[in-house]
Amino acid sequence: MGRVRWWIVWTLFFSTVTNYISRQTFSVLAPLISAQFHLSHTDLAKILGAFQISYAVTWLLGGIFLDAVGTRIGLALAVVFWSVVNMFTGFATSVFSFAAFRFLLGIGEGFNWPGASKTVAEWFPSEERGLAVAIFDSGSSIGGALAAMAIPLIALKFGWRAAFFFSGAIGFVWLLLWLRVYYPLDRHPRVTPEERSFIHAGQDVPVASPDRGVQRWLRLLGNRNVWGIVLGRALTDPIWWFYVFWLPQYLSDARGFSLQRIALFAWMPFIAADIGNFTGGLISGYCIRRGIPVVRARIWVCAISCLPILAGIPAASVHSVYTAMGLICFALWGYASWSTMGLTLPSDLFPQDIVATVTGLSGLAAGLVGSVFTMAVGMLVDRFGYAPAFLVAGLLPLFATACLLVLVRAPKNPAASNPSQSSI
Repeated sequence: MGRVRWWIVWTLFFSTVTNYISRQTFSVLAPLISAQFHLSHTDLAKILGAFQISYAVTWLLGGIFLDAVGTRIGLALAVVFWSVVNMFTGFATSVFSFAAFRFLLGIGEGFNWPGASKTVAEWFPSEERGLAVAIFDSGSSIGGALAAMAIPLIALKFGWRAAFFFSGAIGFVWLLLWLRVYYPLDRHPRVTPEERSFIHAGQDVPVASPDRGVQRWLRLLGNRNVWGIVLGRALTDPIWWFYVFWLPQYLSDARGFSLQRIALFAWMPFIAADIGNFTGGLISGYCIRRGIPVVRARIWVCAISCLPILAGIPAASVHSVYTAMGLICFALWGYASWSTMGLTLPSDLFPQDIVATVTGLSGLAAGLVGSVFTMAVGMLVDRFGYAPAFLVAGLLPLFATACLLVLVRAPKNPAASNPSQSSI
């Protein structure tokens, strides 16, 4: 049937790797930069929060833009922008300049997930989407792990400013690969008729929504499935931001790790999350092949996956650093399985031409809630330590899963997937 679709999704995997190496460069170097510029945890929270605010807004605006111009050009422009901004972050000298560059970085990086989700909706049948999302989303874990291992070594040898230049330059390598591999399905020069037919036959939602303009937005905002996805993402993504942004600083503050030791340990939770991506994607795909309805399979994987996230709660209080890291790894394994389902649901429930928009709406909510949580963590740590933040991060997915169970409903037929015909 051809393998072009798998080449495309692995290219998206590498865009996510590149994305996370860029965004994690500051987080990994935060202990070193904080010491040099005498930054408090509240200062760090302002810098990290600036990224999340612009990142959240770009999920929505970027999704609308990608639905309008397509992912080939849209993602290419985004990668060039975020790569250049990340390279220039090496020139920052103050809280304001770091925050400004992080704000700009969020604008570019916010395009990646709406674009990847839209591509999966276009190129994959329903039973393969969970695995496809797991592949590109796992790039966040691999990118985070590579940043945790490589960035400290580069900074120690060449200086922390050079590390930003290195992580930014990788994006231009990916750009050449993307322009070579990706074209729209109906115009791709290397896709076979058999593969194209296989993809179309397995897609159980319409290609296009009948609504346009303001009518489309009114229908989306009144759709219960949209709100289930939005609330689910908004209550789970802050968990990821907490571990991604604060783990290196936590290891330095609470466990006394040097930059070299952070490089030895901080990659482990990302590998656990990578396994979680594939756990969720493979299990949901298996359930669908066994006859379980698509949306039901996704939601029950979420229900099971939220339980391991609770393991993060005692991580801040255990004496052994190895036990703490084990608990954090277990929590991120569960989070990543949940997240893969959350990113797959828009393509299961909505027409292809609005998948990026729905994904963008959920990303906007997740980013805004995540930015508030990130800033709250900074203040909590300055006053009470890390334990309250670990507690909240462990409990949030229970509420997120409840939102999916209450709000999300599978369409009774493909036509009902249109926002104009869904129950409100």
